[in-house]
Amino acid sequence: MRTEKIEFTNAAGHKLAGRLDRPDGTAHAYALFAHCFTCDKGSKAAVHISRALAALGVATLRFDFTGLGESEGELTGFSGNVQDLIAAARRLQQLGCAPSLLIGHSLGGAAALATAGELPSVKAVATIAAPADVAHVLTQLGEAAVAKIEAEGQAQVQLGGRPFTLDRAFIEDARLHDLKHRIEHLGRALLILHSPVDATVGVENASEIFLAAHHPKSFVSLDKADHLLSHAEDADYAAAVIAAWAGKYIAMAPDRPAEVADGPVLVEETGAGKFQVQVSVHGTRFFADEPVDVGGMGSGPSPYELLAAGLGACTAMTLRLYAGRKAWPLQRVRVAVRHDKDAAQAPPDVFDRQLTLEGPLDAEQIARLFEIADKCPVHQTLERGARVTTGHGPAAPIKAEAEEHFCDMEEACRDADAAA
Repeated sequence: MRTEKIEFTNAAGHKLAGRLDRPDGTAHAYALFAHCFTCDKGSKAAVHISRALAALGVATLRFDFTGLGESEGELTGFSGNVQDLIAAARRLQQLGCAPSLLIGHSLGGAAALATAGELPSVKAVATIAAPADVAHVLTQLGEAAVAKIEAEGQAQVQLGGRPFTLDRAFIEDARLHDLKHRIEHLGRALLILHSPVDATVGVENASEIFLAAHHPKSFVSLDKADHLLSHAEDADYAAAVIAAWAGKYIAMAPDRPAEVADGPVLVEETGAGKFQVQVSVHGTRFFADEPVDVGGMGSGPSPYELLAAGLGACTAMTLRLYAGRKAWPLQRVRVAVRHDKDAAQAPPDVFDRQLTLEGPLDAEQIARLFEIADKCPVHQTLERGARVTTGHGPAAPIKAEAEEHFCDMEEACRDADAAA
């Protein structure tokens, strides 16, 4: 699993911080997670569910609502949460990852129900311990605190062990929303997860949501779980249920098998961001991308960094092969490669390679290994140039590349000794 930092701006101009948990391979779908009241993206439920979904192939964005966690601004009312969710979905859409699944925990579940109708890409909604009425949040403040805020215009309250200053607008906003109307006109598949022993938001709220919703709708009991899903096994179970259920309603793109050992290197767009691609070779997959400052997501090496990696890998392998033939005490090779362009030079591209050779080598052996570095096949290819042919469809292998590269390294070592 890979986790990427995501930042975006909401309608009020505040910068919101999020984390996009991705599967190691291609994402089958994208989801958006709304955390509970006064929680943040680092809550146990948010982290466990988001990562469990990523492990099942659903990339999931969890973010901090305004005024919470790493996000800017002051704590807002329910309407602000809805606008933040819309902003998060738009950011995912800009990255080519429009969410098809919306998940909300507690008050975040109510926000998900209220927001889904504004997001055309969302095909399914899952709520966890959600209240059936937005005004339920006021019960967490207590009657005395609500009365004080209404009388004085604002007051400081303790929520989750932290102080928050809430104003009269927060109270009015909580009472303003007709969540039942939104549920009746949801127009999406709905999954309701709730614990029968939830002491914060009673299970009767799940019943009200279920009765208000139209089919397709489902209810799953989170037996013995607490409101915050504090235990990892409860969050993992919820994630597994959500992923299995959502597969019926959202487009879960099938994963493609990696190429066989003798096949070509396969590079294909993931649909995430402007530049991200997935590289598949020899059963291994990884991302290539561009840095954030040029419009990428920084989720993997850039194309020139891959070229530099090829030079570094070939150098280390060739030195290891040569030292082994000579029975020299080379313990470890480290190669640092950097690519630069200098328009005043010909050719303008230069790969600066720095070698670190560990082991009790004498000066003559070290000097010889530096000479051998220049003989590595990738070094030779870069210096003499290569032809590139382009056709339609998948490339057909001419020869097993691993075998060919090993033969080239063997030949370089033999030729170096013959010329010495």
